[in-house]
Amino acid sequence: MGSICWPYFDPEYETLNQRINPPRVSIDNATCSDCTLVKVDSVNKHGILLEVVQVLTDLDLSISKAYISSDGGWFMDVFHVTDQQGNKVTDPKMIEQIEKALGANGSPKTRVQSVGGEYTAIELMGSDRPGLLSEISAVLADLNCNVVAAQAWSHNTRIACVFYVTDSASSRRLDDPARLADIQEHLRNVLRGGDGVAHTNVSTDLTRTDRRLHRMMSDDPDNELVVDGGYGEKAGPCCDFRPRITVEGCDEKGYSVVNVRCKDRPKLLFDTVCTLTDMKYVVFHASIVSDGPYALQGVSLELSAKDRVGLLSDVTRVLRENGLTVMRAEVSTVGAKAVNVFYVRDASGNPVDMKTIESLRKEIGHTMLLNVKAPDLDKPSQSVGTAKFSFSFGRLFWKFLP
Repeated sequence: MGSICWPYFDPEYETLNQRINPPRVSIDNATCSDCTLVKVDSVNKHGILLEVVQVLTDLDLSISKAYISSDGGWFMDVFHVTDQQGNKVTDPKMIEQIEKALGANGSPKTRVQSVGGEYTAIELMGSDRPGLLSEISAVLADLNCNVVAAQAWSHNTRIACVFYVTDSASSRRLDDPARLADIQEHLRNVLRGGDGVAHTNVSTDLTRTDRRLHRMMSDDPDNELVVDGGYGEKAGPCCDFRPRITVEGCDEKGYSVVNVRCKDRPKLLFDTVCTLTDMKYVVFHASIVSDGPYALQGVSLELSAKDRVGLLSDVTRVLRENGLTVMRAEVSTVGAKAVNVFYVRDASGNPVDMKTIESLRKEIGHTMLLNVKAPDLDKPSQSVGTAKFSFSFGRLFWKFLP
C-alpha cells in the first residue's frame, strides 16, 4: 500500500509576520514638556492593546492621553505617560525597561516581573465586610502560611483577593492536596460570614494578578452594577461623578462608536480595556484624555518593614482596630523587605480622619516606615480629575461572531 502524504504546515507560520516586522518602540521626551511619549508600532493581533496597557500599568506609569489606531493589520499607538510623581520618564534604566518590555524581544510571559511558580496562588471571592482582610490574614498565619504577595479589590459589596503563599517553615510552595483542601475550607468559613456566594480556588494560572482579579470580579454573579460615583464612591453635592456613556452606530464600516466620560482613577484605562477584551470586542481607534489628577481611592497607606511570618496579619489587625476599612490592597516582598499599600476609609465608607492616621503612625511607627498619601479635602476640585475615553474617529470595535 502506497504511503499517504499530508501537506506540511510550519508551526511558526502564524508568527511569521511578527518576525519579519518586529515591534518598534520609541521613547520621546522632546515633543512635550510635561510628559513622555511612548510610541508603539507593531503588526496587529488580538489582545495587543491590553498587553501594551498592562506593561505600562505594571511599570507604575500614569497614562494621561492615548491615541490608538489599528486598521489595516497594523497597530500604531501613542501614549502620554508620567511616573507616579507626575514627572517625565527620564531614568535610563526605566526607558530601557519600557523598550525591552514592548520591543521585539518582549513576550507576554516575560515582559513584567511575575510571582512565578515558586509560590501557591489562592483566589478568594466573597462578600466584603469591615475587618475581612485581617481575618483572612490571621487564618493564613495560623495555618503556617507565609504571604509573599497579595492583591485585594473591593467593589460594591464584593471582594476579590489573590494571595501568593509559601510554607512558613520551608519557604516552599504548598503542594499537598490535603493541606490545600484544609486551607480552602478554613478560608471558606471566613468568607461565609457574609452574604452572597463565596468561593476559594488554588490556581496555577500565571495570568497577571490585576488581570486575574478583573476576571474574578467580572465573572462574579453577585457583583451587580451599581450606578453611583464609580468604584464605590458616591457623588458629592457639588460634583456628579456618575459615568456618562453613549453608544452610536457607524454604518459606513459596521463599527460602533462609544464615548465615555467619568471620574479618573488609577488603572482606569487598564480596567476599561480588560472589560472590552472580556466582552470579545476589539478596539480599532480610540482617543483617551485625562484633564486632571485622578482621585485617590481613599487615603493611601504605604508601610515598609523587614519581612517576617505573620506581618500582614499584624498590620491588617492594627488597621481593623483603628476602625479602618481596606478598599484595595497590594502586598509585595522584595528580598527581605515587605511593602504593603492599603487604600483605606473609615467603617462607614467615609474619608479617614487625619487624627486616626496620626494615632496609627504612633502605634506602628516604631516598627515600620509609614508613608501617607491623602487627597486635599479642602480643595475637592483639585483632587478629582475626569477621564474622557473617546473611542471614536468614526469607528471603534467589532464583536467576534460565534
